[in-house]
Amino acid sequence: MSNTQDFSNIPSSNIIRPDVPASDDLQEGNLRPQLLNEFLGQSAIKENLSVFIEAARNRQEPLDHLFLIGPPGLGKTTLAQITAHELGADFKVTSAPALEKPKDLAGILSTITPRTVFFIDEIHRLKPAIEEMLYIAMEDFELDWIIGQGAAARTVRIPIPKFTLVGATTKAGMVSSPLISRFGIIQRFNYYTNQELAQIINRSAKILDVTVDDDAALLMAQCCRGTPRVANRVLRRMRDFAQLFSEGRITRRIVQDGLVRLGIDDLGLEKYDREILLSIINNFGGGPVGADTLAISIGESMDTLEDYYEPYLIQCGLIQRTPRGRIVTDKAYAHLNISRDSEHNAQNRLLF
Repeated sequence: MSNTQDFSNIPSSNIIRPDVPASDDLQEGNLRPQLLNEFLGQSAIKENLSVFIEAARNRQEPLDHLFLIGPPGLGKTTLAQITAHELGADFKVTSAPALEKPKDLAGILSTITPRTVFFIDEIHRLKPAIEEMLYIAMEDFELDWIIGQGAAARTVRIPIPKFTLVGATTKAGMVSSPLISRFGIIQRFNYYTNQELAQIINRSAKILDVTVDDDAALLMAQCCRGTPRVANRVLRRMRDFAQLFSEGRITRRIVQDGLVRLGIDDLGLEKYDREILLSIINNFGGGPVGADTLAISIGESMDTLEDYYEPYLIQCGLIQRTPRGRIVTDKAYAHLNISRDSEHNAQNRLLF
């Protein structure tokens, strides 16, 4: 697929944004593996976790608390569910923003059964009062509860069953040291290779009862930003195109045409990725430019820019962070088919 395709009039689809829920992501549950041997990729994590799970199961004890770190869409929630399934334990799930008051956490922990796997997503967003309650629950398996008010108030410790806390975060740097230190197992997710994503696509295609050619699966994998959630979304969209245009078979040609329709290029860049690069080139002479200024220029928040768009652009070698700001690389000019020496780079926007 040529990188000079005209994407200028194609709106952003959010297909390749793993942090933004898609309307049909409810189907994702059907594609999630249930066992460790079905979970593709992250081999080092799987190998270690299988040992820890087997040992805990043999001792009839809860698994040590597990902390999962990584970008959205890489399988942290899925691995937490698999852990509960492999342990033969109950699985309870919540997210840190949903825990507004200590009583919310107490309500969950007071009703769990022994060895329950309790999953908290976005754990970096826990409120301090809830986090402090969680410390005691994780270490002593008790809850501190205040009864009464004023001078008559007293603290009562309520025992709870021993459980496994699985915390997941996309921002490990925002998790307090006291909380991290209470996790016995810490695992960091890496982006998936194209070959691993192609395997995931083929597995999901069988579940969805759709035929995918090998070269088509690899082409989809190359455009999925190393993220299984994105791969499954792209697969579902290609299934739609194949259903109407190729009798249900996903071929390389269907994928090529489908990616153009979705505004996704051969590096997996979508509208806002290209706008970031073009803004730096056309508005700021290739950089350097500060993150706040760049975010305003493309109409996105700085958090979205730094947490979602920049990591992949840096990983692809298209931009660099410097002490003075962001700059685009020679590879970005080549990908956008723009001459670095051109005095009128803005004219090259017509190509995109």
